[in-house]
Amino acid sequence: MAREQRSTVLADESPRADLVVAGLTGASRAVVRGMFDHGCVSVDGAPCREAGMPLAAGARVDVSFEPGRRYKETPRAFANHAFRAAFEDRYLIVVEKSAGILTVPTVRRETDTLVHQVARHWSRGQRTPQRAHIVHRLDADTSGLLVFARTEAIAQALKAQFADHKPEREYAAIVAGNVSEDRGTFRSYLATDEDLDQYSTDVPPGTPGAGKLAVTHFEVVARLRGATFLRVHLETGRRNQIRVHFAEAGHPVLGDLRYEPRLATHPLWHHRRLALHAQTLGFRHPVTGAPVRVTTELPPAFLTFLQKAK
Repeated sequence: MAREQRSTVLADESPRADLVVAGLTGASRAVVRGMFDHGCVSVDGAPCREAGMPLAAGARVDVSFEPGRRYKETPRAFANHAFRAAFEDRYLIVVEKSAGILTVPTVRRETDTLVHQVARHWSRGQRTPQRAHIVHRLDADTSGLLVFARTEAIAQALKAQFADHKPEREYAAIVAGNVSEDRGTFRSYLATDEDLDQYSTDVPPGTPGAGKLAVTHFEVVARLRGATFLRVHLETGRRNQIRVHFAEAGHPVLGDLRYEPRLATHPLWHHRRLALHAQTLGFRHPVTGAPVRVTTELPPAFLTFLQKAK
């Protein structure tokens, strides 16, 4: 069957790409989602598989499809409001956490955190409740990849890899201002103040008040209007490490209400979250020894900002 080509350039921004495609094709919502999965849709010349991606005014949407064909969606991995399972076997799970979700309970002892959600996921269909064992954490307003273990022994084996700085941890970050260096490294010792905020200290290791070594590597992906889009690689994984290092350099992560909040704003960043996403996680499987590497797409909030701030 001959394919039809339909295109449009948006006069106004659209909250979702699938709404634009539905208007172009007249197809049902299910078929439209299938079109995205089968590579029928491109935005500004690049393939688009995110049906819910917001689009800026001026974006060009092209659809190439066979009229009358019932495009079917690709089955999705288990997901809920808190996370999406990106990799899972009988030993562990790598999840993509949503922004706004606590990884673990605080002193308030919340019962709907990410660790609770993963435990409930594992408990479905089981006679006894299952437990998710914590390996590492993300800040509540940061999205991205985390690994949980099914047993404490597996969690400890993974923690040992993190302690040895072996896992690959790459973040996407949008920071305020123009970062002048194309790439660089922050190296400092992070300590904690009375308000539990982190800060770099000159106190030598092994003395009272000393901090813990924190090393952050970065590379500029794009310089935008009033902001910089970065690829950040963690050599160590201290609490708030990326946020502190960039805030101390005068380029706080957009949306950060804790570290240099007056600078961490941008007229195009309207989201109640940090512009920080744990995009890639790689480690050695603690049982099989096989390499595990998971990467995710940028969140819609990032994509919208990058389109508007070019």
